[in-house]
Amino acid sequence: MLYDYVKDLGDVYVVAPETPKSASGLGITLHKPLRFYTMDLCGFRVYATSGTPSDTIYLAALEIMDRVDLVLSGINIGDNTSLQVILSSGTLGAAFQAALLGVPAIAYSVDVSREDELVGNEDLDEVLRVVVRESARFVIERGMPGGVDVLSFNFPGKVKQDIEVKLVRASKLKFAEQVDARVDPRGGKYYWLFGSLIEPEEGTDTYVVHKEGNIALTPLTLDMNAIGPKPRIDENAINELISRLNTSLSLRKTLK
Repeated sequence: MLYDYVKDLGDVYVVAPETPKSASGLGITLHKPLRFYTMDLCGFRVYATSGTPSDTIYLAALEIMDRVDLVLSGINIGDNTSLQVILSSGTLGAAFQAALLGVPAIAYSVDVSREDELVGNEDLDEVLRVVVRESARFVIERGMPGGVDVLSFNFPGKVKQDIEVKLVRASKLKFAEQVDARVDPRGGKYYWLFGSLIEPEEGTDTYVVHKEGNIALTPLTLDMNAIGPKPRIDENAINELISRLNTSLSLRKTLK
């Protein structure tokens, strides 16, 4: 989907893990070899890698491509709202690795649980196309807003007529984590980790997506230091981006 949305904006490469890599975060492969191969998918070339999303960034930037100007990561099946999820997300992990290499990165995630909820959903496809194209064009033309390393967009699974993009911070938690202890047929213990949704705090990414049904834009920075100077965020540039996105979404409504 991402390729289809931006294929005319430049020389676009598709590089992705060959299998799903949920919750792989910033993990990279160090103790076994990495491989990639090319394949034709719906008429365009795809580079499939054996590694994690983070591995994919390094293979793309240091081996497959001569230069990377912008990384678009996603579209993830499942929203990546809250710091709890952001820090474990493979989609965001790839974006952070790109930022560590000095490459602007945008991550896109949708609150759906299955691929068939994403593919073939015309209203959602239309909204995704508008936001992906406009945000990518903005960064290509203007660069990443000052003080920002990664832009994270989270979309609701169901599109309402007056949907809009909102600038919000990430909530701290999305789930109350739990452990389900079980016993296998041979008497050995094993465990499943799972989480129960908690009530989101108003004014956060989780609230905007899950309660309001709007699109959450959360600018992220790599600087996790608790001391020292903090980068100044160029809020004017971010607000200009949001204005462009919401204007385009409004035009979509008037054309219907």
